[in-house]
Formats: sequence, C-alpha cells, structure tokens
Amino acid sequence: MAVIVKYVVEREGEEKMTFTSKAEADAYDKMLDMADAMFDLIGESELVDDEEKREALSLYLAQHKDSVLEALGAKRKAVKKKPAKASDSKTDESSDDSKDADAA
Repeated sequence: MAVIVKYVVEREGEEKMTFTSKAEADAYDKMLDMADAMFDLIGESELVDDEEKREALSLYLAQHKDSVLEALGAKRKAVKKKPAKASDSKTDESSDDSKDADAA
C-alpha cells in the first residue's frame, strides 16, 4: 500500500487544484490571491462589466505577473546572455583596463 501526499488548493469550499508539492500549492494559492485582488481593481474601474471576462482577465494578469511588472516598470526585463568563452573573458578584461586608464 502506497501513501501519497497531496496538497489541495481550495477556495470557498471548492477544490481548485491538487499538487504533490507544498511549494507548488502555495505558489498557486498566491496566484489566486493576486487574481482576486486584480478582480476587485478591475471592477472598480467599471471598464469590464461582464463578470466572466473580468475574472478571466484578472486570472490572466495574475498568471503573467512578471510581464505585468515589467510593463509597469517595476521589474527589469530578463535578458538572456550567451555564455562567455574563456578566451573572450580575457579580451574583455584587457579592454576594460584600457577604458579605465583612458577615463583617468
């Protein structure tokens, strides 16, 4: 007999999602909290009267919070850098030294 631990995210007595990791369940619960806050904020604007659309929009914004924060300027966009080769780093260091010497 196997024992399986499951973490259930529940809202207002309704099971929303089940996870095998507490961290994933906590992250999902936090995202739902953000969606609830966004739902209220969007409702205050009176721009979206349809409750289903307002709920879908608030859930979308919560799921894409990093992009929303970047758009608002609260977070910098992540830039993927190519890994530097060993020979490239030596060239970069010597050019940095010459720039420092020029600046002084």
